[in-house]
Amino acid sequence: MKTLAVVGSVGIPTSYGGFETLAENLARFHQHYKLPGRLVVYCSAKSYALRPSTYLGAKLRYVGLNANGVSSIFYDVVSLLSAIRHGSDAIVLLGVSGATALPLVRLLSQARIVTNIDGIEWKREKWKGLARWFLRFSEKVAVRFSHAVIADNGGIAQHVVESYGRDCHVIAYGGDHALSVAARPYLDAALPTRYALALCRIEPENNVAMVLEAFAAQSDLPLVFVGNWQNSHFGQVLRQRYAAVAHLHFLDPIYDLGVLRTLRENATLYIHGHSAGGTNPSLVEMMHFGLPILAYDCIFNRHTTDGKALFFKDAPTLSAAVNALTSSEVAEVGASMRRIALERYTWDVIGTAYFRLAGMIKGE
Repeated sequence: MKTLAVVGSVGIPTSYGGFETLAENLARFHQHYKLPGRLVVYCSAKSYALRPSTYLGAKLRYVGLNANGVSSIFYDVVSLLSAIRHGSDAIVLLGVSGATALPLVRLLSQARIVTNIDGIEWKREKWKGLARWFLRFSEKVAVRFSHAVIADNGGIAQHVVESYGRDCHVIAYGGDHALSVAARPYLDAALPTRYALALCRIEPENNVAMVLEAFAAQSDLPLVFVGNWQNSHFGQVLRQRYAAVAHLHFLDPIYDLGVLRTLRENATLYIHGHSAGGTNPSLVEMMHFGLPILAYDCIFNRHTTDGKALFFKDAPTLSAAVNALTSSEVAEVGASMRRIALERYTWDVIGTAYFRLAGMIKGE
């Protein structure tokens, strides 16, 4: 019986996180369709007080290291070595933190290595100096020593071709799980009946300041902005700066999918300010709700939405787009987002692609 190991996520079960949600839905797909072979998911023991041995039919193996930060390098390496020691036939590596171990993995094992290289991490502004060099080097090693490379966005695939001369497989993320739970009310504060919704980590590369500036300048449509405002000086300063603007509503992180469903379903439109990182899971989740999306104009967001969203480059163009939005555009853009989501971003589509590429099921 073949074994597929999933390495590089914090683990499952999860309530948030792109790679964690991917790992959990791969397990759910494997169990639901009763696929042949065994699935093993590596988990950080540091993140789980309770450590079940199985979840959704997948075997869970725990590594006593943190899966994030600098320790993610060692966490991934230890997980990879454990996977080959246990005789895995295929390994899906999520991210490139532990990719420097792949030459050794190839030397010691016949396992098929499939690596999702994530979102060109080394190009992000938050990485400097040695950290940026290491991430770029790790990406290079991952592309060189993996049997198959996954990019979650056409823009990343283009980078791989141009930088390394290698084709890769574009496999994004599913978003239909956002509609799989019953809606639950948001009870922490009263919200307006009509509002635009933004949802992201509060980081400069997500153009948080730009979005707040645009909505502060107009009062026709309130903004509900969900994020980790208290986790950084950047977020704290922005929240304080706009605290007196009555039509801006700042919400702390929400991990309850039922509450998130309510916020999403009741929104008039969605604002997506991400400028880096490939296909963003929160964007593909939102596309399933059939709402118009105003996205920051970058190659990743254009690929994700097939160019059918509305786009902005700065605060003035965002304000203008919000003010100019017509009822016909709302219907047309929302319908396009929903159609694309159903064609590309369901876990049936994503699960089939991953298990085929790993050699666990047959198919072209």
